[in-house]
Amino acid sequence: MKLLTSGAKLALRLRDSNRRHFWGWLNAVFNKVDYERIKAIGPDRAAAEWLLRCGAKVRFQGFERFHYDYNGLPTGPLGKYKIQAIDASESCIMYRGFDHLDGLKHVEEIKFNRCIYIEDACLERLSSIQNLQESLYMMEVVSCGNVTDKGIIALHKLKNLEYLFLSDLPGIKDKQMTADRLRTALPRLDLVLDLE
Repeated sequence: MKLLTSGAKLALRLRDSNRRHFWGWLNAVFNKVDYERIKAIGPDRAAAEWLLRCGAKVRFQGFERFHYDYNGLPTGPLGKYKIQAIDASESCIMYRGFDHLDGLKHVEEIKFNRCIYIEDACLERLSSIQNLQESLYMMEVVSCGNVTDKGIIALHKLKNLEYLFLSDLPGIKDKQMTADRLRTALPRLDLVLDLE
Protein backbone atom coordinates (compact mmCIF):
# COMPACT_ATOMS: atom_id res chain seq x y z
CA MET A 1 0.00 0.00 0.00
CA LYS A 2 2.85 2.39 0.85
CA LEU A 3 4.39 1.75 -2.57
CA LEU A 4 1.15 2.70 -4.28
CA THR A 5 0.85 5.83 -2.17
CA SER A 6 4.44 6.86 -2.95
CA GLY A 7 3.88 6.18 -6.65
CA ALA A 8 0.70 8.22 -6.67
CA LYS A 9 2.44 11.13 -4.92
CA LEU A 10 5.27 11.04 -7.45
CA ALA A 11 2.79 11.02 -10.35
CA LEU A 12 0.97 14.03 -8.89
CA ARG A 13 4.24 15.94 -8.42
CA LEU A 14 5.27 15.22 -12.01
CA ARG A 15 1.86 16.28 -13.30
CA ASP A 16 2.01 19.54 -11.32
CA SER A 17 5.57 20.17 -12.51
CA ASN A 18 4.54 19.65 -16.14
CA ARG A 19 1.58 21.98 -15.64
CA ARG A 20 3.82 24.71 -14.23
CA HIS A 21 6.27 24.24 -17.09
CA PHE A 22 3.44 24.54 -19.64
CA TRP A 23 2.11 27.79 -18.11
CA GLY A 24 5.61 29.24 -17.86
CA TRP A 25 6.16 28.44 -21.54
CA LEU A 26 2.80 29.93 -22.52
CA ASN A 27 3.50 33.10 -20.55
CA ALA A 28 6.86 33.42 -22.31
CA VAL A 29 5.06 33.14 -25.66
CA PHE A 30 2.62 35.89 -24.62
CA ASN A 31 5.60 38.14 -23.83
CA LYS A 32 7.37 37.67 -27.16
CA VAL A 33 8.01 40.98 -28.91
CA ASP A 34 6.93 41.30 -32.55
CA TYR A 35 8.93 44.26 -33.83
CA GLU A 36 7.16 44.22 -37.20
CA ARG A 37 3.81 44.56 -35.46
CA ILE A 38 5.10 47.53 -33.45
CA LYS A 39 6.15 49.22 -36.70
CA ALA A 40 2.82 48.42 -38.36
CA ILE A 41 0.41 49.58 -35.63
CA GLY A 42 2.53 51.85 -33.44
CA PRO A 43 4.04 51.43 -30.00
CA ASP A 44 0.96 52.27 -27.92
CA ARG A 45 -1.37 49.83 -29.67
CA ALA A 46 1.28 47.08 -29.70
CA ALA A 47 2.04 47.63 -26.00
CA ALA A 48 -1.68 47.59 -25.16
CA GLU A 49 -2.12 44.30 -27.01
CA TRP A 50 0.86 42.79 -25.16
CA LEU A 51 -0.32 44.00 -21.77
CA LEU A 52 -3.91 42.80 -22.22
CA ARG A 53 -2.74 39.47 -23.65
CA CYS A 54 -0.77 39.00 -20.42
CA GLY A 55 -3.71 39.91 -18.16
CA ALA A 56 -2.84 43.57 -17.42
CA LYS A 57 -5.05 46.61 -17.97
CA VAL A 58 -4.36 49.92 -19.70
CA ARG A 59 -5.94 53.35 -19.59
CA PHE A 60 -5.62 55.63 -22.57
CA GLN A 61 -5.47 59.42 -22.48
CA GLY A 62 -9.00 60.82 -22.47
CA PHE A 63 -10.52 57.69 -20.89
CA GLU A 64 -11.55 57.35 -17.25
CA ARG A 65 -11.69 53.56 -17.12
CA PHE A 66 -9.10 50.91 -17.74
CA HIS A 67 -9.38 48.57 -20.73
CA TYR A 68 -8.95 44.91 -19.87
CA ASP A 69 -10.61 43.20 -22.86
CA TYR A 70 -8.24 42.58 -25.75
CA ASN A 71 -11.15 42.57 -28.19
CA GLY A 72 -12.49 45.83 -26.74
CA LEU A 73 -9.45 47.97 -27.51
CA PRO A 74 -10.45 51.23 -29.20
CA THR A 75 -9.95 51.43 -32.93
CA GLY A 76 -9.11 54.41 -35.03
CA PRO A 77 -6.24 56.02 -36.87
CA LEU A 78 -2.74 54.85 -35.99
CA GLY A 79 -1.31 56.79 -33.09
CA LYS A 80 -4.65 58.19 -31.91
CA TYR A 81 -4.73 56.39 -28.55
CA LYS A 82 -1.83 56.88 -26.12
CA ILE A 83 -1.34 54.75 -23.02
CA GLN A 84 -1.47 56.89 -19.88
CA ALA A 85 -1.60 54.21 -17.17
CA ILE A 86 -0.73 50.53 -16.82
CA ASP A 87 -2.15 48.25 -14.14
CA ALA A 88 -0.22 44.99 -14.37
CA SER A 89 -1.77 43.49 -11.22
CA GLU A 90 -1.61 39.69 -11.25
CA SER A 91 -0.47 39.69 -14.87
CA CYS A 92 2.17 37.49 -16.46
CA ILE A 93 4.28 40.28 -17.94
CA MET A 94 7.98 39.52 -17.77
CA TYR A 95 11.33 40.96 -18.80
CA ARG A 96 11.11 39.38 -22.23
CA GLY A 97 8.21 41.68 -23.16
CA PHE A 98 9.56 44.96 -21.82
CA ASP A 99 10.77 46.07 -25.28
CA HIS A 100 7.08 46.87 -25.87
CA LEU A 101 7.50 49.85 -23.53
CA ASP A 102 10.26 51.53 -25.56
CA GLY A 103 8.06 53.78 -27.71
CA LEU A 104 5.59 54.85 -25.01
CA LYS A 105 5.79 58.59 -24.32
CA HIS A 106 2.70 59.32 -22.23
CA VAL A 107 2.73 56.71 -19.43
CA GLU A 108 2.27 58.48 -16.10
CA GLU A 109 1.37 55.58 -13.81
CA ILE A 110 2.39 51.92 -13.48
CA LYS A 111 1.22 49.36 -10.92
CA PHE A 112 2.96 46.02 -10.37
CA ASN A 113 0.82 44.17 -7.80
CA ARG A 114 1.35 40.43 -7.26
CA CYS A 115 3.33 40.00 -10.50
CA ILE A 116 5.24 36.75 -10.13
CA TYR A 117 7.54 37.41 -13.09
CA ILE A 118 8.56 40.96 -12.16
CA GLU A 119 12.17 40.97 -10.96
CA ASP A 120 15.06 43.39 -10.60
CA ALA A 121 15.96 43.17 -14.30
CA CYS A 122 12.42 44.35 -15.19
CA LEU A 123 12.68 47.44 -12.99
CA GLU A 124 16.19 48.16 -14.28
CA ARG A 125 14.95 47.87 -17.87
CA LEU A 126 11.91 50.05 -17.19
CA SER A 127 14.12 52.69 -15.54
CA SER A 128 16.47 52.78 -18.51
CA ILE A 129 13.72 53.72 -21.00
CA GLN A 130 14.26 57.41 -21.79
CA ASN A 131 10.58 58.16 -22.46
CA LEU A 132 9.49 56.68 -19.14
CA GLN A 133 12.19 58.62 -17.31
CA GLU A 134 10.41 61.74 -18.55
CA SER A 135 6.72 60.78 -18.22
CA LEU A 136 6.32 58.38 -15.28
CA TYR A 137 5.37 60.04 -12.00
CA MET A 138 3.40 57.38 -10.05
CA MET A 139 4.35 53.78 -9.36
CA GLU A 140 3.40 50.88 -7.09
CA VAL A 141 5.35 47.69 -6.49
CA VAL A 142 3.43 45.33 -4.21
CA SER A 143 3.88 41.63 -3.44
CA CYS A 144 6.43 40.99 -6.19
CA GLY A 145 8.58 38.36 -4.50
CA ASN A 146 11.49 38.52 -6.95
CA VAL A 147 12.17 42.24 -6.43
CA THR A 148 15.12 43.18 -4.21
CA ASP A 149 16.85 46.37 -3.10
CA LYS A 150 18.76 46.39 -6.40
CA GLY A 151 15.61 46.69 -8.51
CA ILE A 152 14.03 49.36 -6.32
CA ILE A 153 17.22 51.44 -6.27
CA ALA A 154 17.26 51.33 -10.09
CA LEU A 155 14.06 53.40 -10.04
CA HIS A 156 16.16 56.46 -9.15
CA LYS A 157 16.58 57.01 -12.91
CA LEU A 158 12.87 57.90 -13.20
CA LYS A 159 13.63 61.57 -12.60
CA ASN A 160 9.99 62.74 -12.57
CA LEU A 161 8.76 60.05 -10.18
CA GLU A 162 6.70 61.81 -7.50
CA TYR A 163 4.98 58.89 -5.77
CA LEU A 164 6.24 55.37 -5.08
CA PHE A 165 4.37 52.83 -2.95
CA LEU A 166 6.29 49.71 -1.88
CA SER A 167 4.63 46.92 0.08
CA ASP A 168 5.15 43.23 0.88
CA LEU A 169 8.54 42.89 -0.83
CA PRO A 170 10.44 40.19 1.09
CA GLY A 171 13.48 40.60 -1.18
CA ILE A 172 14.19 44.05 0.24
CA LYS A 173 16.74 43.44 2.96
CA ASP A 174 17.93 46.96 3.79
CA LYS A 175 14.85 49.13 3.55
CA GLN A 176 16.45 52.17 5.21
CA MET A 177 19.43 52.26 2.80
CA THR A 178 17.14 51.70 -0.18
CA ALA A 179 14.78 54.48 0.93
CA ASP A 180 17.68 56.87 1.62
CA ARG A 181 19.17 56.29 -1.84
CA LEU A 182 15.84 56.95 -3.54
CA ARG A 183 15.12 60.07 -1.49
CA THR A 184 18.60 61.43 -2.19
CA ALA A 185 18.28 60.88 -5.94
CA LEU A 186 14.64 62.01 -6.10
CA PRO A 187 14.06 64.77 -3.52
CA ARG A 188 10.43 65.39 -4.64
CA LEU A 189 9.55 61.70 -4.22
CA ASP A 190 6.72 60.80 -1.84
CA LEU A 191 7.95 57.33 -0.82
CA VAL A 192 5.40 55.23 1.05
CA LEU A 193 6.77 52.04 2.60
CA ASP A 194 4.87 49.09 4.02
CA LEU A 195 7.73 46.60 4.20
CA GLU A 196 7.46 44.95 7.62
